[in-house]
Amino acid sequence: MIKILRADEIEDIFFDGRDFGASIDIVKDVLADVRARGDAALAEYGAKFDVSAPASLEIPLAELKAAAEKMQRENPALYKAITYSHDLALRFARRQRESFDDFEEELEPGVFTGQKTIPVERAGVYVPAGRFPLVSTVIMTVTPAVAAGVQDIVLCTPPRVHPDDRAAAEKAGSGIPGKPFTGGKPYADEGIMAAAYICGAKHVYATGGAQAIGAMAFGTQTVPRADVIVGPGNKFVAEAKRLVYGTVGIDMVAGPTEVFVIADKSAHPAWVAADLLAQAEHDVVAQPVMATDSEELARAVAAEIEKQLGSLATRAVAEQSIENCGRIIVCKNLEEAAEIANRKAPEHLELAMDEGELRDRIASLVHNYGSLFIGHSSAEVFGDYAAGLNHTLPTSGSARFTGGLSVRVFLKTVTTLRTVDGSAGAVASAEASGVLGDAEGLAGHARAARIRLGK
Repeated sequence: MIKILRADEIEDIFFDGRDFGASIDIVKDVLADVRARGDAALAEYGAKFDVSAPASLEIPLAELKAAAEKMQRENPALYKAITYSHDLALRFARRQRESFDDFEEELEPGVFTGQKTIPVERAGVYVPAGRFPLVSTVIMTVTPAVAAGVQDIVLCTPPRVHPDDRAAAEKAGSGIPGKPFTGGKPYADEGIMAAAYICGAKHVYATGGAQAIGAMAFGTQTVPRADVIVGPGNKFVAEAKRLVYGTVGIDMVAGPTEVFVIADKSAHPAWVAADLLAQAEHDVVAQPVMATDSEELARAVAAEIEKQLGSLATRAVAEQSIENCGRIIVCKNLEEAAEIANRKAPEHLELAMDEGELRDRIASLVHNYGSLFIGHSSAEVFGDYAAGLNHTLPTSGSARFTGGLSVRVFLKTVTTLRTVDGSAGAVASAEASGVLGDAEGLAGHARAARIRLGK
């Protein structure tokens, strides 16, 4: 049963970060090994951790295309959903790209300052394929890179046994966790391969885990070095991304997922419960939270959660999340709920309220969140899958200082300076630079400025 408490009963730990990714020594060893031995290390870790350790890593483009064509034939509804989601995500990301202007401005006579926004040359994408292969993650990571103008996109995902090798794997009793099939053709989850082809990722490598992050960060004989690495993963992947940051750029280090629903008496208890359970089924430490000014709604949502759990296929996970991490907070008013949400800085924030002045007021008060979903019909799951928004978002309170994955991660904003020799602005800048160089004791700086004045 989900806990119901009043705002003044919230534990301090509720507002603490929840990354669950403290330093893991084994990850440091894996990264160092991949950096030193490259492909040989990837093969060794594949044989240790995966169901398959293929003889080579890159999955041919023809295999990606075949997976997409197979999906279109055999599962047209999924193919259509992926293409629809990709189209919306691409249109939204392209609009984001348009918001980054290039310009040159004359600040003083003869002093022209400028800005250029340039995509990185190569982006690395990680797509998990554990309990639930995350097909939607392909869309959310590859699409903004394409919209940003990245020319080379590298995607790594855990290997699977190739169809041509399945008979041999079955005969040997391999191709299962703890006993991988080795030496076969490179292959991956077919849904991930199909989505990669649809979204425009042409280089897909069958390697997963922390070793895949190392491969994209340092480069191996097969996997090229990336400039930026994005995508979710388990605690080992998250720790690997944390450790390689600085060698490459990353999107973020994500912790357990979370949703925070601010709801008033107009909310539909069944809808709110469904949204909380949708988040809870991710992980036993996922955090579903609702804040409301209605005790009646609080009780109704709690009852509805129990009712829906009874028929939920993922009940085993969702129920633990609800009991361990779930909260329904009864507030004196919705302004207090907004204050709690701002302090919590959740990954997803929903306003389950009727349209009107109060909802507009609460929307104006909240400012710490990864994505905001306004109104009863704006389900958070739409943001996960098919509304144009990106579902890779800050967790564990990091929404206080950063946003989610967007084209910005794949772009560099660089600056330019162009001056006209002898102009009033150039002379003034040289004189000021000389004085500042003297003040800091940097005689070479002062000379480099004054030499342009003939001094």
